[in-house]
Amino acid sequence: MTDKLIRDALILWATIDPIGTLAIFASITGGLTEAARRRTALKAVLYAGCILVGAVVIGQVLLTAMGIRLVSLQVAGGIILFLFGLKMVFGTPLTQQATEGEPGHDIAVFPLAVPSIATPGALMAVIILTDNHVYPIQVQLATTGVMLLVLLATFLFMLAAGRIIAAIGQNGSAILVRVMGMLLAALSIELVMEALNIFDLLNTSTN
Repeated sequence: MTDKLIRDALILWATIDPIGTLAIFASITGGLTEAARRRTALKAVLYAGCILVGAVVIGQVLLTAMGIRLVSLQVAGGIILFLFGLKMVFGTPLTQQATEGEPGHDIAVFPLAVPSIATPGALMAVIILTDNHVYPIQVQLATTGVMLLVLLATFLFMLAAGRIIAAIGQNGSAILVRVMGMLLAALSIELVMEALNIFDLLNTSTN
C-alpha cells in the first residue's frame, strides 16, 4: 500500500501541478493586495477540492452509467497525461486562456480552480486511482487523503508565490516544471502498460 500511495502522490502532484499553478497564480494576482491574494488562493483550492472529491465519489458511477469501462479511461487518461507531460517538458503553458473575463468573473474559479488545479488529467487520475473494483474503501480514503495533502501544498505554494519566485527565479521554476513533466510522461506510460496488461505479457514471454 505504501508503494501505491507514493505512486499516487507522484501522479497527483504532476497532474495537479502545484509548481505550474504557482507560476499562474503569481502572474495573475500581481495587482492584488496580500489579503486578496490569500482569499483567492483559499477559494481556488476549496473549489478544486470539491471538484476532485466529487470525481472520487461519483466519477466512476457516471462512467458506468455511460457504459465506459475504466480500462478505456485509463488508456485515454494515460495518453492525455503523456501529452500534458510533453507540454510541461517543452514549455507549452497548460493554461493559455486570457484571465480577463466578463464583469464579476472570479479568477479563483477560472483559470485557477479549473483548469489549473483541477486539471482534466487530475480528474482522470483520481477516478483511476480510486477504482471501486480494484481498491477497498480504506485505500480509496488514503488516496483521497494524499490528494488533499497535494492540494494543501498547492495552497501553501500560492501563499508564498512572490517569495518562491524571487528565491528560485524564473529559470529555477522552469527547471522544476520540466522535471515534473518528465516524471508525468513516465508515469503515464505506466498507466497505459498496466491497463493493457503489457507487464503480464512481458513476464509470460520471458518464462
